[in-house]
Amino acid sequence: MTEILADSKTSPKGDAIAMADLVRVFGRIGLMSFGGPAAQIALMHKELVEDRPWLSEAGFLRALSFCMMLPGPEAMQLATYAGWRLRGGLGGVLAGLLFVLPGALVIAALVYLYVNFGTQPIVQAGFLGIKAAVVAIVLQALQRLGKKALHGGTDLALAAFGFFALFLFDLPFPLVLLTAALLGSLRGVSAKVEPAARTPATAGPVWVTLLLWGGLWLLPLGALSLFGPPLLADIGWFFAKLAVVTFGGAYAVLAYMSQTVVAQYQWIETGQMIDALGLAETTPGPLILVTQFVAMLAGALASGMWMALAAGLVALWATFMPCFLWIFLAAPHVERIASHPRLGAALRAITAVVVGVILNLSVWFLLHVLFRETVTLELPAISLMLPVMASLDVSAALLVLAAPVVALACGGRLALILPVMAGLGIAIWQVT
Repeated sequence: MTEILADSKTSPKGDAIAMADLVRVFGRIGLMSFGGPAAQIALMHKELVEDRPWLSEAGFLRALSFCMMLPGPEAMQLATYAGWRLRGGLGGVLAGLLFVLPGALVIAALVYLYVNFGTQPIVQAGFLGIKAAVVAIVLQALQRLGKKALHGGTDLALAAFGFFALFLFDLPFPLVLLTAALLGSLRGVSAKVEPAARTPATAGPVWVTLLLWGGLWLLPLGALSLFGPPLLADIGWFFAKLAVVTFGGAYAVLAYMSQTVVAQYQWIETGQMIDALGLAETTPGPLILVTQFVAMLAGALASGMWMALAAGLVALWATFMPCFLWIFLAAPHVERIASHPRLGAALRAITAVVVGVILNLSVWFLLHVLFRETVTLELPAISLMLPVMASLDVSAALLVLAAPVVALACGGRLALILPVMAGLGIAIWQVT
């Protein structure tokens, strides 16, 4: 197995980096990786480029561009690629695991506390504050991404397409992404092909990597379908599908995931979905760990904490195992992939559409936080969600108005925003 993971034909030479040093550095990155992908990428840049010359500036940026083209959490995949670059396949596996595991352990503890104490009125009041904070956090993410992604009328049109495709027409999320990628690739036809920054490493047998990591990912899910509880099989295949379409970060797929697990599978309720996102924001590691929270909560509600632990492990496996598959398949070709004009244009189009997708998520969250009831107006080819005005939650409205002020006062630091908003929720509950 070690020979396959660290094939000398596909892996760079990293013998100068001691494995103990790699574990120590990536362990620190995993424990300190709060604040979303931007903060996590900045932390890796500091650790791997600035503090120790393990990666060059140009190599780091090429790797980042490559990881942004892949489905899944780009920061986790960047860590995996860096580990592969330094110590081959085994280094990539360790770096990826160390980035995810600290947050996964925290999520497991939070689910236990949520299941056992989350129904108490004071706790629910605190979560109302967290829900309001989540709305502000998502809107901030929308603003940041919009500034980077929208640079003209075509990008604005793509963003509008992403919003209306989901909000009005309820089109399948994978179809929206595929359409955006196709439109973007057509825009990139006339782009000048730039040579790769350097000759890619010689690739080893692609079929070996595909069979090894594809098998590790999908065969356990197939076994669950044949021999396991139906809930675990459903969780595994749903999050495996989600892992393939997770372009643009966790926020891009949250509306799709939320509507599916709430409306289609009915594993959890809408309020619990928003609570899951708020708690996932407080943990280190990728925000997509919200999938683990949702799976564990679904398992706990169905059959108790043992099923919660099993469901969490299945969700983690289905979500993160394909990250290793993408990295180890394509890592020897990073420079060539990153410089491909069609792929770059497709990525830019997906990013523009994701702005509209996140706007849809913002509206969806806002309606469910502010109003206790919503109705769906069904028209030919259109499905429009509308609030029941009489169900307006005044406390939630006050908290939503306060959230941007709190975020500004806290300097955008989630470690401060979330507890302050939870405290405000409890304070409003006590005086009403």
